Amino acid sequence: MMKKHDFILAVLLGGAVLLGGGTASAQALSVPDTLSNYILTPKAPETPRINGAKVFGVRPGSLFLYTIPATGHRPMSFSAENLPKGLKLDKQTGRITGRVKKVGEYRVQLVAVNELGTARRELRIRVGEHIALTPPMGWNSWNCWGNAVSQEKVLSSAKAMVEKGLINHGWQYINIDDGWQGLRGGKHQGIMTNSKFPDMKGLADEVHGMGLKIGIYSGPWVGTYAGHVGAYCDNPDGTYDWVEKYANEYYRFVDPEKKVKHGVNYHHGKYSFVKNDVQQWVDWGMDYLKYDWNPNDVYHVKEMQEALRSHDRDIVYSLSNSAPWGDAAQWEKMANCWRTTGDIKDTWESMSKLGFNQTKWAPFVGPGHWIDPDMLVVGMVAGDRSCTIRVSLPMNNIHISACGACFLRRC
Repeated sequence: MMKKHDFILAVLLGGAVLLGGGTASAQALSVPDTLSNYILTPKAPETPRINGAKVFGVRPGSLFLYTIPATGHRPMSFSAENLPKGLKLDKQTGRITGRVKKVGEYRVQLVAVNELGTARRELRIRVGEHIALTPPMGWNSWNCWGNAVSQEKVLSSAKAMVEKGLINHGWQYINIDDGWQGLRGGKHQGIMTNSKFPDMKGLADEVHGMGLKIGIYSGPWVGTYAGHVGAYCDNPDGTYDWVEKYANEYYRFVDPEKKVKHGVNYHHGKYSFVKNDVQQWVDWGMDYLKYDWNPNDVYHVKEMQEALRSHDRDIVYSLSNSAPWGDAAQWEKMANCWRTTGDIKDTWESMSKLGFNQTKWAPFVGPGHWIDPDMLVVGMVAGDRSCTIRVSLPMNNIHISACGACFLRRC
């Protein structure tokens, strides 16, 4: 009988079908011989092949970061024909950076060359109001590390995404979920990090240096689901009374008498610190935001959207969780992704009811705005996070993301 961790690795290697732009190959990881009968995805050739989506969106004047996703034998060199003014290409890494000010669509010819051959493919760069023209692909820390997430663990997962070859298939985002927050402070009176994240700016710089992007988590309550400081506060100076009474070293709400479970956190406070927090995230260099509460409401969604758009940094805006159906037209206008359900559990009943009940959202899905019916969980989530795989199912895209332990072959 196949062991649990072997099955999970087989799903990771053979099942990552990217309908939006390519196929994740088993070549990306070293595969045990015992799994050879379960992996049906053909290996990528040693000759160059350019993968990923064929279109990329950026707003005028925003920082641009795109890593050409190419498989094949290394070393490999890259070039790009007809790059718009303001962009430059690193020929060794295939990384395109810079800023484009002029609105329009630019048809760029990407070229990848190694000793075995040459690959060419067109990339359409659309400079305009919309980003996330294809569903974002990447990794989120929660199902792996939960509240124990740390800078070291996030960095190890980012390195694994590069070392194991997922970046060569279009995977971009390394997203930090709940558990990074400390108290408010700094020059913006934004939420600062706790002791598990000694240098968030340094972490973001290192992730960007790998050609990846990085995301962060928050919510418009005074506290988050895991009991950390949120974007609102009951005190005008940004202090939290419940922190003094209940917090542990990571400023997480804990009721030692176990009479209340996060009850003090689940409300919108009197004072908004949304603009403060967004300025802090921009300073750190964040590229993605998961904004989490229930139910999502138009006022708080719009408030965050306007704060994000007030800066010249493209930050993918993802709502969680259970965005109400009645406001579907609003989510389409204001968010890049939105959760359409509560949490999916690792049962057929849960997945079939939630994952296969999304057709009503079809009129609101398209480039720049995608539904998110949560992920398909394979393996233990709560007691054994080391063998968790997440299969996210946007309407026209399927991708699988593994925990850091699976990336690093520690299962």
